[in-house]
Amino acid sequence: MIQGTTSNAGKSTVVTGICRVLKRRGYSVAPFKPQNMALNSAVTIDGGEIGRAQAAQAQACELDAMIDMNPILLKPTSEAGSQIIIHGKAIGNMSAVEYHQFKPKAKSAALESYNRLKKSFDFVVVEGAGSPAEINLREHDIANMGFAESVDCDVILVADIDLGGVFAQLVGTMELLSESEKKRVRGFIINKFRGDVSLLKPGLDWLEQRYQIPVLGVLPYLPDLYLEGEDSQSVKTQSVTGDETLNVVVPMLPRISNYTDFDALDHHPEINLIFVRHGEVIPNADLICLPGSKSVITDFQWMIEQGWSEAIQRHLRYGGKLLGICGGYQLLGQCIHDPDQIESQHQHLKTLALLDFETVLKPEKELKRVTGVNLLNQQPFTGYEIHCGHSYGSALDDAFLQLDSKTDGVISPDNQIIGCYMHGLFDHPATFEALMDWAGLKTDTTVDMIKLREQGINLIADQVVKQLNLDLVI
Repeated sequence: MIQGTTSNAGKSTVVTGICRVLKRRGYSVAPFKPQNMALNSAVTIDGGEIGRAQAAQAQACELDAMIDMNPILLKPTSEAGSQIIIHGKAIGNMSAVEYHQFKPKAKSAALESYNRLKKSFDFVVVEGAGSPAEINLREHDIANMGFAESVDCDVILVADIDLGGVFAQLVGTMELLSESEKKRVRGFIINKFRGDVSLLKPGLDWLEQRYQIPVLGVLPYLPDLYLEGEDSQSVKTQSVTGDETLNVVVPMLPRISNYTDFDALDHHPEINLIFVRHGEVIPNADLICLPGSKSVITDFQWMIEQGWSEAIQRHLRYGGKLLGICGGYQLLGQCIHDPDQIESQHQHLKTLALLDFETVLKPEKELKRVTGVNLLNQQPFTGYEIHCGHSYGSALDDAFLQLDSKTDGVISPDNQIIGCYMHGLFDHPATFEALMDWAGLKTDTTVDMIKLREQGINLIADQVVKQLNLDLVI
């Protein structure tokens, strides 16, 4: 089990690398995260919903993503509550207090999935969540040491030196563990080091002497590493300039979901991708992309407070293009109805009213992997749906996507607006090219995200082989 001294210490990255290394060595291996909190999710081959990091780790194992790889997924709906997903299906919303009381049942679900994987694979590489040193979360813990103790699992502790204070991170974590938990720690990994590793040696020697636990190695900072992020802390963009640059703006909603939809834009050398955050003004752009949202009604009210809905209307008046995905697609219509109050106390909310359709939110989620044809250039695509809304209205007669048995989405009569429920559109070069051509970017350059993910997996696996002494723990 890979645990970290902090969130974003590199647990997901290390698990991904180890999974690929074990697969290269001829073992059958599966990733596992008992409990994840993330708004970026993936649809599994068995029709459920798990965190995207575990889907990427499944790719490292050369497997399709499965429900058992992440049996408990928490999707925040507010500052103090989350939607609870057990074995791929949403069972309702809970406050933090309610979920704490529910944890014994959640733990049973996690153990059930873990035991199935353990019977089917040579190795199960487990990822912790956050830090194991959170004293207030120790009771009924299923994310870190509580899980490791339940299944009698060894632990490797990862710390991010790029944050500063790496030895304080490791020592502080170790000192807050119980004696039995300390004995589970088989090794330390230091992540994201820049410079000459020999300068670290006095500290590494001291750490090993203090705990009689080996430092398995030091992973370098890898500026070109691409692995899909789990949460908005992972969003980092670089500006590009030039006469032929396409400027794309994504409003950073409080509960933005599956923002990895836009990773391909960020990797294109002629696209300047800008995530606009709280308190910022939407700048001039060629294309505005409205992303998915876990709580689209609440997020739209927040957008109005930011002045962003007015900015979108102005953007369209000046001839800009607008793309809505999932929740962002729903906002393009006249109204969202929430009769069962799935997302808020509002049963009806007027939205941007740009196109003639409405949306009704329903308790049961649509969770599908989908194939079809985009109607811009008649090219095939694959994607996935994760939503609880059903949209209807005359505007949808002009569809954007032709699926196997139905259409999805809309293209406005003036060709300025496109919307759909489909995630993953930009991941496939043909659809990426069609949408960028529609937005005004004339280029022969495309980004193949499937290939890019594979390159990232192999890059971190190569570093694991080169820098870590896994033979001490495997």
